[in-house]
Amino acid sequence: MSNSVTMTVNGQSVTRDIEPRTLLVQLLRDILGMTGTHVGCDTSQCGACVVHVDGRSVKSCTMLAAQAQGATVTTIEGLAASDGKLHPMQEAFREHHALQCGFCTPGMIMSAIDLVQRHPNPDEDTVRHELEGNICRCTGYHNIVKAVMAGAQAMRG
Repeated sequence: MSNSVTMTVNGQSVTRDIEPRTLLVQLLRDILGMTGTHVGCDTSQCGACVVHVDGRSVKSCTMLAAQAQGATVTTIEGLAASDGKLHPMQEAFREHHALQCGFCTPGMIMSAIDLVQRHPNPDEDTVRHELEGNICRCTGYHNIVKAVMAGAQAMRG
């Protein structure tokens, strides 16, 4: 049994026939080939799979693809401009060396952008609190926090 699901992913309309139990992360990675969205735990613990659904961060390993019917989904691949210019948060992560192995980075960036949309001028405590659902096993978070603060400033203009 399959269902048809239609959504906009990174600005492109997408329609696919999927099994009802297909997770959004599976649709993005396995069916659409957008492997920038990572699977780290399958239990909503690590945040590596965070994407934006209608502008809000969502752990895509806990959302059925069918729940995104009609939604606008943005993945890490959809952030940079068509000319390759990075989103200000991506640039801040690069500039502040906020990654090591890079596995958590897409989810961290997607979560950070949502954080800044809700808290345009976050302090360090807010950043640390808001990123609690994203686990990094390499960096110790110091440079991630610095990057989010710089990215917030750049997003404000």
